[in-house]
Amino acid sequence: MLKKFISIIFILILIFVIFFEENTFNKTVQVNEQGILNETPKNSYDEMTETSLTGSDKISQTVTFAPEFTLTDLSGADVKLSDFKGKIVILNFWATWCPPCREEMPAMQKFYEQNKENGIEIVAVNLTNIDNGVQAVESFVQDYGLTFPILLDKDGVVGNTYGILTLPTSYILDPKGGVIQKIIGPMNEQMMTEIVNSIQMDE
Repeated sequence: MLKKFISIIFILILIFVIFFEENTFNKTVQVNEQGILNETPKNSYDEMTETSLTGSDKISQTVTFAPEFTLTDLSGADVKLSDFKGKIVILNFWATWCPPCREEMPAMQKFYEQNKENGIEIVAVNLTNIDNGVQAVESFVQDYGLTFPILLDKDGVVGNTYGILTLPTSYILDPKGGVIQKIIGPMNEQMMTEIVNSIQMDE
């Protein structure tokens, strides 16, 4: 009798699990360098191209336009994403406490210095709502000698809009604001150069 009861309970649990999986958002799981699992709900950005930490191959040719936003920079000026239309944009999401973010910043600065006159822009959105305050961001920018635009997402609205759960995450935008690729993890100069060159060749 007990075995029959256990079997019934097991079957009910199995049915519940199957039902739950079919009625929830599919999730992709990323593992950061600290071994923490980050679950990313699939949303409209499924249409975007996504790369691994070491790859830059395009998965899909479908292009989705990046959502517009307005944030303040460190001087307090309002900056819109659309201000950079006409340029290839590396839209980077980061925080000062994130080791992979610190790892990629010198490469991003060097790449920016070499390419800022060639219609290429880096826009780094600091997730200030989960960071250590504006003063920490200012110190970080000074320590790393960053000269590309640093925008402050104080309320976390833009980070949520772009579905940012793993840092760093970058979106590569074409001159019209279309999303070409999504990159999870730190980038290096070679990676950025290859991506930008591929966009320029397609123009």
